[in-house]
Amino acid sequence: MLTVVPTEPEAFTVPEVMTALRLSRSKVYDLIRTKQLRSFTSGRARRIPVDAVRQYMHNRMEEAA
Repeated sequence: MLTVVPTEPEAFTVPEVMTALRLSRSKVYDLIRTKQLRSFTSGRARRIPVDAVRQYMHNRMEEAA
C-alpha cells in the first residue's frame, strides 16, 4: 500500500508562523487569543492551519485597502 505524504505542510507551528509573518512569539499568541488567527492543539502542541495564515493575511490586506 502506497501512502502519499503531502509535500507542503497543512499546519504550521508557532515558530513557523513567527518566521512566515515576521512577528514575535507574543504577537502570534495574541492573534490566536483574540481569534484573529485560528489554531488547534494536539496534546500540548499548538498548530495553525496554513489556510488560517492565508486568511489572516487576506484580512489584513482588506483592512489596509
